[in-house]
Amino acid sequence: MKYTQTFIPGVWIIEPVVHSDTRGYFLEAFKQPEFERHIGTVSFIQDNESGSVGGVTRGLHYQLAPWSQAKLVRAIAGSVLDAVVDIRRGSPTFGKHILIELSGENKRQLFIPKGVAHGFHVTGTAAIFTYKVDSPYMPSHERSIRFDDPAIGIDLKLLAGDALIMSPKDRQAPLLADAEINFEYNK
Repeated sequence: MKYTQTFIPGVWIIEPVVHSDTRGYFLEAFKQPEFERHIGTVSFIQDNESGSVGGVTRGLHYQLAPWSQAKLVRAIAGSVLDAVVDIRRGSPTFGKHILIELSGENKRQLFIPKGVAHGFHVTGTAAIFTYKVDSPYMPSHERSIRFDDPAIGIDLKLLAGDALIMSPKDRQAPLLADAEINFEYNK
């Protein structure tokens, strides 16, 4: 696998080697010794999967400590524009974001450390999205930030269609300046 560190510390793009022939393809989606050599030790405890129709926007989500989550995400079918935002106070990239296409075709994965909010927008007709997490879902610690926060500056023109299909919770999420955050960089 090819591991590429992004400009946000701790956020990695992972591209597997794909072996294809007339029957289809094979890839290794996760190989712990190689993952640990590049990123470090993360004990994933749960795999999640979501299916979304085109135009759906989910996020930007995170969980407060002590239930914060590191995630390894990918789209196994369809295509999404994945967004991550550094919300670790004291980070040199606090409030900065990355957008990356994850798709069943390109087979890229994204590792998202604790203290980085995450969301995605389905750019095709539908997508199946999977993610490994290292901490269980804890509704009392779940938080969101608005995807269209001008301070973050995600270019919504990149998203297909005029209307974003969002949950009421995500549509009413606070701006980053008003969000409850308890992450410190390098802690």
